[in-house]
Amino acid sequence: MIGPWLLPKVDDLIAFRRDLHAHPELSRKEFRTTDKIFERLTEAGLAPKRFENTGLYVDIGHGPIATALRGDIDALPLVEDTDLEFSSTNPGVTHACGHDIHTTVMLGVALILADIDAQSPLGGTVRIIFQPAEETMPGGALDVIDQGALESVPRILALHCDPRVDVGHVGTRIGAITSASDTIRIELSGRGGHTSRPHATEDLVFALAEIAVNVPAVLNRRIDVRSAVSVVWGQIRAGSAPNAIPSSGFMSGTMRILDRDDWYAAGDLLDQAIRQTAAPFGVDVHLEHVRGVPPVVNSETETALLEAAARSELGEDSVVLTPQSMGGEDFAWFLQDVPGSMMRLGTRTPGGGIFDLHRGDYVANEDAISVGVRVMAAAAMRAVRHRRQEVARMGGASG
Repeated sequence: MIGPWLLPKVDDLIAFRRDLHAHPELSRKEFRTTDKIFERLTEAGLAPKRFENTGLYVDIGHGPIATALRGDIDALPLVEDTDLEFSSTNPGVTHACGHDIHTTVMLGVALILADIDAQSPLGGTVRIIFQPAEETMPGGALDVIDQGALESVPRILALHCDPRVDVGHVGTRIGAITSASDTIRIELSGRGGHTSRPHATEDLVFALAEIAVNVPAVLNRRIDVRSAVSVVWGQIRAGSAPNAIPSSGFMSGTMRILDRDDWYAAGDLLDQAIRQTAAPFGVDVHLEHVRGVPPVVNSETETALLEAAARSELGEDSVVLTPQSMGGEDFAWFLQDVPGSMMRLGTRTPGGGIFDLHRGDYVANEDAISVGVRVMAAAAMRAVRHRRQEVARMGGASG
């Protein structure tokens, strides 16, 4: 059980989280955050290694790597509206997605595994990755993968705060737990003119409207409905007078889809549908389609590992089935290379209000830190045991 190892560290971890929350930093600017994590790991006798700009990783134990654990460290460009005593001191930046919780959980896991290893060697290695820039597209995961974060890693596990799940519980799901997410920006241009003579213009307002309505309809008919493709526009802007057809306009939005293979096909189809819809109106089209992240697809084995760890630490009723989210998460890039799973960490106070992520008023119940540490540390220990068994079987087979 992880609880006895955790108890002496709880107050210190909460203080660490509050310090991070009060000093949030945006993607690829997490310099103070990186330094604070580095200092705490070094003080514990560990040897963390920094990535090129921000973020770091640390290996605990000896021998083959059994698993990696990933926590993300960046904050969001939002104004905090919580009235917490440790509210953000960085104007316009806040940890509204719970990454301060994620980071603190992974620090706690590192410190506990170091203590356990010092008393009795783990018999394997656990790599903990403190990843920068999750809140950007296509995400800092690609940066750290390029710098070797997944070298010799057989699996990877992660968690994400969930304000809909009560603290003391975790949510899991086999298969896609998040969606692929792309951003789309379309600029149209043409001859403007009087609304009484649309035939003498390129009526780009009408063209924008046709794209807004018809492009999502095309994808819904050309992509398997079970993939749940969703194209939603967040901006449409053109013109300044009711009787004048403008010469330029733009629209932007996102495309989300739950199937990894269909994500690639949908991207090409989306671009084609936009251009074909605009073509009859004679407008010039400038399309910026930024491929974001694929869906996070949890493997069965790694999800079972997390569930077993949660039940052993928290009880049989601690695991709930989490719904699929249409949000994007760059943890998906790790899962392109190795199997893994992301669980949802309940942060809601039972009977309390329900917050949402990416809002300035998001408040997490800090008891979630202890829950996250216990589950992730227990999962890491199980992964070490599984890895030792795999190595022993391979050695026996070769003999």
